[in-house]
Amino acid sequence: MRSSILTSKRAKALRRALTEPELMLWARLKRRLPDMPIFRNQHPFGPYILDFFCPAARLAIEIDGAIHSEDAQIAHDERRDAWLKRQGVTVYRVPASSVFKDADQVADGARLLADELVALRTAAPSTTRSSAGGPPPPSSPRQGRQE
Repeated sequence: MRSSILTSKRAKALRRALTEPELMLWARLKRRLPDMPIFRNQHPFGPYILDFFCPAARLAIEIDGAIHSEDAQIAHDERRDAWLKRQGVTVYRVPASSVFKDADQVADGARLLADELVALRTAAPSTTRSSAGGPPPPSSPRQGRQE
């Protein structure tokens, strides 16, 4: 999804100023090894900047510090997550304290989730086809709708 020039510039600036838990997790997620999902950091997506994003899985990893427990921020995060969900992005929120406690475990969990989501995305087309090999059945919003 395209982002505005301003959002892209803000993302670039944020890449140079990662918080400590973001830096700890990025040190683990940026490794590009065979058969491992690729993540981007401070990735612009529409009007938002995602802490980490795996395009193949459409997975956003968000590191939540103390501010995310405040009522106003909780409401903002819920609106943001709902918007991202409508765009087909899964949001996985991780408390910063979990990254401090065991960044390797958080990175492994993020990779595992990304692998699962990629597997679901690649398996979905074959599971929606009819046994006759024709086009997939109509999606649920169209079912029951008269045309």
